[in-house]
Amino acid sequence: MAEASLPAIRSLPSWLLGRAAARGRALVAEALAAEGMRMWHHVVLSAVRDLAPVAQADLGRAVSLDPKDVVGILNDLQSTGLVDRAPDPRDRRKNAVTLTEDGARLLVRCERAAREANDALLAPLTPAEREQFTSLLVRISGTDG
Repeated sequence: MAEASLPAIRSLPSWLLGRAAARGRALVAEALAAEGMRMWHHVVLSAVRDLAPVAQADLGRAVSLDPKDVVGILNDLQSTGLVDRAPDPRDRRKNAVTLTEDGARLLVRCERAAREANDALLAPLTPAEREQFTSLLVRISGTDG
């Protein structure tokens, strides 16, 4: 079916946002893969850095992931030496997760790669348009940035 054959659908903001989001995810996933990282692993690693020490359950809620998925990702990250899990000093029944030095170094590289991928995504826009676009996305996404 020709691209121009669905003008009503293809003009909807939700359609366009979905297409842009898919392109953005693909660019970021490719950039992260070059660093040996997957998307959700990057999200969790970044959240650990921002929240550490953080309980696994709190981490899952912060990134909106099912607890079983968080455990699997943390297992992967711990097995490669990127995070540590130890009993939480405030509640010994919980594990507190922290970033290792290797994890911090990898995260810096991944954040650079993700920024470069986002720059590629937004290349058609001027700096002012990028700022406005991001501001509008924050408003319509219902997040505070």
